[in-house]
Amino acid sequence: MTTEEHTLRLLLRQIQYEADGVVSLLLTDPAGTPLPAWRPGAHLELELPSGLVRQYSLCGDPSDRTGYRVAVLREDGGRGGSKEIHTALPVGTQLTVRGPRNHFELAESDAYVFIAGGVGITPILAMMRSLAGHKRWELHYGGRTLTSMAFLGQLAEYGGNVEIVPQDREGLLDIEGILAGVKPDALVYCCGPEPLLTTVRKRCEELGIAGRLHIERFSSSEEALAEAEAARSGDGFEVELARTDRVVWVESGRTVLDTLRDVLPELPSSCEEGVCGTCEVHVLDGIPEHHDQILSDAEREEGMSMFICVSRSKSPRIVLDL
Repeated sequence: MTTEEHTLRLLLRQIQYEADGVVSLLLTDPAGTPLPAWRPGAHLELELPSGLVRQYSLCGDPSDRTGYRVAVLREDGGRGGSKEIHTALPVGTQLTVRGPRNHFELAESDAYVFIAGGVGITPILAMMRSLAGHKRWELHYGGRTLTSMAFLGQLAEYGGNVEIVPQDREGLLDIEGILAGVKPDALVYCCGPEPLLTTVRKRCEELGIAGRLHIERFSSSEEALAEAEAARSGDGFEVELARTDRVVWVESGRTVLDTLRDVLPELPSSCEEGVCGTCEVHVLDGIPEHHDQILSDAEREEGMSMFICVSRSKSPRIVLDL
């Protein structure tokens, strides 16, 4: 998991139609300075003119440092960020951008199975580009209709490696069939709406390959909401802020983020449900009690970081790099 990031002021250079309800944004440095490098699976955090903060996966070419490209699905029933981008964000706007962050890194393997639903194709697209001609991989991409599925022109270049399944013509992706054919040396990467993620996760568990599954969420699941609620329960504990030696008390009924905002009001956050990764903080001492949907089991055991919107402490005091 990559946690190094930058705060940039970037120019919205281009808005491009990609599919029904989907546009891509090209962000560049106003002076033409090369942008920080990134790896497939990374995302950016965009601070919109309204003050809303949203995360979008990078879907461009990792080797091209002249610009960052992200894709945004308009969700009229959402929280307003995508609608603002689609209707009130003109080319030429300068945005504060943080990142790149990567909680969905492409691990080394001899083979990959990619499963994408809707705009979930965005991080997968960058992964495919990095593997083309070098690794064994296959993509299974589902969407409501062909016109709602982004980047089909680019995907056509990969020929038989890609299966396109529009629901209105062919039904849902055959997850059982796809996963039944997973080779022993293959990793599975899945991104898309929650019902797809749930189906893939359950089937991987049934097949005993859950350890080879990597998932990227764009929205909260019922599990995430339950974990977010759990973040407010339990005993109180101390949080030491290592950079100032200040100690604050997190009482039962409050999250670490809620509490620390009393003394650090500018702490970044977005989803506040342990999904987006915006509020990640390094742990210097103590044992985190994780409630996020991002860290792997191994990363939880390491205890090197926590997401303070949902996670608590198992130890009486936890020391954070703040």
